[in-house]
Amino acid sequence: MKIYVSLDFEGLGGITQWSDVEYGIKFKQHLLMEQLEKFLEAVGNNYVLISDSHAMGDNVLWEITKKFDNVEIISGGLRKDYMMTGLDETFDRVVFFGYHAGIGTRYAVMDHTYSSSSIHNIWINGKIMNEAIINAAYAGLYNVPVAMIIGDDKLKTQVNFKNLFYVETKTSLGRFSAKHKSMKKVLLDIENKTKQMIEVPREEFEIVKFEKPIELVVELSDTARADLVEMLPLVKRIDGRKVKLVHDDYRVVFDTILSMTFMASIVKYLGR
Repeated sequence: MKIYVSLDFEGLGGITQWSDVEYGIKFKQHLLMEQLEKFLEAVGNNYVLISDSHAMGDNVLWEITKKFDNVEIISGGLRKDYMMTGLDETFDRVVFFGYHAGIGTRYAVMDHTYSSSSIHNIWINGKIMNEAIINAAYAGLYNVPVAMIIGDDKLKTQVNFKNLFYVETKTSLGRFSAKHKSMKKVLLDIENKTKQMIEVPREEFEIVKFEKPIELVVELSDTARADLVEMLPLVKRIDGRKVKLVHDDYRVVFDTILSMTFMASIVKYLGR
């Protein structure tokens, strides 16, 4: 079995603030590694490709592969397909590890959708999006289902994939606060649900796809960012902060979301 893991940070147990997930005195990398190691122990000898997808993709310590020789890691930032780099049709299932709720979710820890400063909202076919749904549809391009998510309670209410295994790591109380379960319980839940997940046949999980034509609407955080991303091919300006793209190919839609995210992030360096 080949398992693809798209790894984020904010949805993990013990995490509540940006300083927890950024290099510095309070950086809680050890919590990520401990929860990841428990998952890998439960996976057994199945092949696992980890796409380190938080920030610049330098969070997972390569040393973990000394213990798990069935594991490979994609790391580094500014890469094509970002959180889903390396996925193809040979994989049996996808796991979203440490995922969080979408931007604007009430009482959700560090809510955002790709960018906490540039993107205000994303809709596809009129439905508000989060990273889990957007990335699940990317996996759908290769007919690979999402089998398991590890994240907080607010994200759990936003995903309803068929037969999904969900590990709820904490109860979010606000953007920078949460009620944490005991680490022992979270690790045990990761272990048990991972073992259950790998026993379920691939065809029992949902392959996520959007109906065509696919309408993408993105609301940027300010007009300067909308000015910039409006220059992308096929993108139309709706109003001061919103832009739209309509296309039948979800790969084009996905690439546009990432292009907008990276382009919008440079606006703060302009006009100085």
